[in-house]
Amino acid sequence: MRGKRKRGFLLIALAFAMSVLLAAAGCWKEKTAETDYYIYYINQDVTGLELMEYEPETDPTDTEAMIAEFLALIEEGTDRVDYQCLYPIGVELQQYEYSENRLTLYFNEAYREMDVVQEALCREAVAETMLQIEEIDEVCFYIGSEPLTDANGNVVGVMTRDSFVDNPGEELNDIQVADLTLYFASLDGTNLVSETQHVYYYSSNISTEKLVMEQLLKGPVSENAQSAIPEGTELIIVSTLDGACIVNLDEAFLTQNYDIQESVVIYSIVNSLSELSIVDTVQIAVNGETNLVYRQDLSLQEVYTANLDLVTEGGEDVEVDQEEQSEKEGLLDTGE
Repeated sequence: MRGKRKRGFLLIALAFAMSVLLAAAGCWKEKTAETDYYIYYINQDVTGLELMEYEPETDPTDTEAMIAEFLALIEEGTDRVDYQCLYPIGVELQQYEYSENRLTLYFNEAYREMDVVQEALCREAVAETMLQIEEIDEVCFYIGSEPLTDANGNVVGVMTRDSFVDNPGEELNDIQVADLTLYFASLDGTNLVSETQHVYYYSSNISTEKLVMEQLLKGPVSENAQSAIPEGTELIIVSTLDGACIVNLDEAFLTQNYDIQESVVIYSIVNSLSELSIVDTVQIAVNGETNLVYRQDLSLQEVYTANLDLVTEGGEDVEVDQEEQSEKEGLLDTGE
């Protein structure tokens, strides 16, 4: 078994961090091609991840030293006002173990107090940072001696390089095409209507999950369907990690339209996202909170899977150009 570091590593790591951060103050830089390493942070709005290039002080082939250096940097955080530290006040990494290409992180009970969106972003940022180390293939999260579980009590499991769908360091400039199967409410609001959209989009940063949500919020093209999501709802963030998709919407989502059944609203989102190969489960939050019941019966603490029993009609097969849509919406907003 390879070397382990358990309790007491934080004192060593903090001492190490002080020397590293003083000596490496000039290592933070604008993105260049000079280094292959990043430290990931949460943005100030808690809607996504930001990353800064970092040049290790230790030999990248010394796995143990790289682990200590990166964990110390995460623990120390950043003075950048537009980035948040990964660990909220009270959350502590108590120990870690490295063995056979797996890094296991043990957090205190305060970790459970993070809301679902912040926890997902924190976990992704930590895992992506540590998986850059060549000899680490898996990162596993524990609370005390118990493995981290989701809202339904299912073990989250290990994070690998295949767990992540975004590539923050890449720039894509070509026109992208996505074939989406979306589910909207029927005109009577009692079931779902499927619609196939072939979406042409131009953003270099948009994920397919975000594209799905944006198209759901814009509504259907089909004449036999209507938007299930309450009008005025805005997407804060949608993020997928190892098959678990989290959708964070603003408070307008709680606006009630009783002409559309509550299950139709929820499964319009769940079914549409579940059509993506990277999504197995969906959880919905409102302003980061999941301790809510949607209308009468549907708890947002639940992790949902697709339910196609509500789909009784087919809609149109259409082509959608996001750039043209944006231009049209801009004209409508300005009254032209």
